[in-house]
Amino acid sequence: MPKMKTISGAKKRFKLTGTGKIKRKHAFKSHILTKKTTKQKRNLTYWGTVAKSDQSNVKAMLTI
Repeated sequence: MPKMKTISGAKKRFKLTGTGKIKRKHAFKSHILTKKTTKQKRNLTYWGTVAKSDQSNVKAMLTI
């Protein structure tokens, strides 16, 4: 049987933590930033974690 391929879009967007959680970036921080407040942009900078309901789908895309 052939090897499972990782979805390349997923490997660019998600990272694993040491405890096995999946990190993700926030959306809405690429353009049209003039109408967003400084606080809003600052809070979008930090990494978030993937919700439990989506973790199985992301792990399948990453072939974990």
